[in-house]
Amino acid sequence: MSSFILFAALLVVAVVAILLPPLLRAPRSSGGADHREANLAIFRDQLAELERERDNGSLAETDFEQAQSELQRRLLDEVEPPASDKTIASGGRKTALALLLVLPLAAAGGYALLGNQRALDPLQRQARITPQQIEGMVTGLVAKLQENPDDHQGWLMLARSYKVMERFPQAAEAYGRAGALVTQDAALLADYAEVLSRSNGGDLQGKPSELIEQALKIDPNETQALLLAGAAASDRRQFALAADYWARLLAQLEPGSEEARTVAAAVDKARQIAAQPAGERVAEATPTGAGAVSGEVTLSDEVAAQARPDDVLFVFARAEEGPRMPLAATRARVGDLPLRFRFDDSMALAGGKKISDFKTVSIEARVAKAGKAQTSSGDLYGTLRGVKPGSQSLRLVIDQVQP
Repeated sequence: MSSFILFAALLVVAVVAILLPPLLRAPRSSGGADHREANLAIFRDQLAELERERDNGSLAETDFEQAQSELQRRLLDEVEPPASDKTIASGGRKTALALLLVLPLAAAGGYALLGNQRALDPLQRQARITPQQIEGMVTGLVAKLQENPDDHQGWLMLARSYKVMERFPQAAEAYGRAGALVTQDAALLADYAEVLSRSNGGDLQGKPSELIEQALKIDPNETQALLLAGAAASDRRQFALAADYWARLLAQLEPGSEEARTVAAAVDKARQIAAQPAGERVAEATPTGAGAVSGEVTLSDEVAAQARPDDVLFVFARAEEGPRMPLAATRARVGDLPLRFRFDDSMALAGGKKISDFKTVSIEARVAKAGKAQTSSGDLYGTLRGVKPGSQSLRLVIDQVQP
């Protein structure tokens, strides 16, 4: 930014330096001192001649006065600079002063009104990337990896891209092909475990738990691995172990932050359950699958023409009474339809509301034409209401258009 401003200032100075000298330079007169002296001599001779002609009677007094006036007028024109020259000299200096003051101010003001000041910020010069551009870049990366399947860095980049796009099965597959870049990095192992779990309906058992354990061997304090390890232990009903994992995570969070409060609540809850007799824990701890709802989303023929294969599709569960924030959600594309979905309590945030906390929930599928989860005009959607936790084989049809 500073280099741009300096360069612009130098340009303004250069323009002013070019324009000012001609305007400040005094205008040249039409003749020098010698020329004026010669004209005065001629005037004196002509005036003397007129007087002789008047005295010897060859020139009337009236004609003499007229000729004398004409001669005097011509003399004034010769010895005084024209009024226009005076105006040019004065006007030139005024113009120079105006340019000196106005040009820099006009340049700055014009840019302030018409320019994009945010473009001076290097962070803002980065082009805004649309979802279509991201999809295009990912497609290009896939094509390169097909030609060079041993490019582990490329597979890692693809995995992260798929995760951002919430295409978890593809992200898990890409992580699996990134080789040592993942297996030797605790944070990447935890990320791999998360996307693998989310691609399997939130189940952390099996391969995800193995990846989490491997991550904690490399770095016992890896935060995401500790969070997932606690969730996996809770799913196995090992609440004391879950509390231990989350307590280790809590020690690394900023005291008083929202994240710290959420994890602290999960630690307290896990310890309370762990302190109860084993026979009483059933009522307090709902198994992962107890509140699960699952089914299939399809697209109605009546609205199918208004959807494109690359349009973003959101499916989420909400409480019918209470907070409007989704209890669980997944993202896909219209091209993935018909789409199987499964939501359960494991997909809720630690300490947050779960599907099993409510008597009924609503399931909604939405084709987001703007690519965002927020509702917008032109979206295609379908909704199932009054769904009880534990309901299976649901059929959700997208058959309505958002006004």
